[in-house]
Amino acid sequence: MASELNLTTVCNALGDPVRMKIAHCLASSGEKNCSAFEVDHISKSTLSHHIKILREAGLIRPRIEGKQHFYSLRKEDLNSRFPGLVELILNTTKEYVH
Repeated sequence: MASELNLTTVCNALGDPVRMKIAHCLASSGEKNCSAFEVDHISKSTLSHHIKILREAGLIRPRIEGKQHFYSLRKEDLNSRFPGLVELILNTTKEYVH
């Protein structure tokens, strides 16, 4: 639920450039699976670690289809709990996105 999102936890999760880039990618383009994230030169296990942190912070929601895991940013919940946060993610991460 949106009311369970904690600002400190959310900000901590977004404090890493790779996680901010993943959040930006999801905010700008919607649902993606792990292989579609545009992150440079990190291993699959490192990417999984970053996704886990974003998921546990409540920023992203998983959807499992067979063996595929798809993730989406919880835009509605984030905007409800922290108005303007998604827009801030989109506007401040341009240096992370190619």
